[in-house]
Amino acid sequence: MAKRGDVVIDIEKCKGCEVCITACPNNVLALAPEVNNKGYHYAVKVNSDCIGCANCAVVCPDAVITVYREK
Repeated sequence: MAKRGDVVIDIEKCKGCEVCITACPNNVLALAPEVNNKGYHYAVKVNSDCIGCANCAVVCPDAVITVYREK
């Protein structure tokens, strides 16, 4: 049975450094074409292939990512 997860990003605090995008093994994240209130393109979830590995949250320098895993 495959693991399932979900990613929640605080887009107003995200600075768009792209570290989380590189760390994701399933290409779940990408930069949004829009910008947040600080003027940064922010990371967004682009598909539902998240396995809950939390690599993105671990490498996020600003701790704006929360990963939830299904039981």
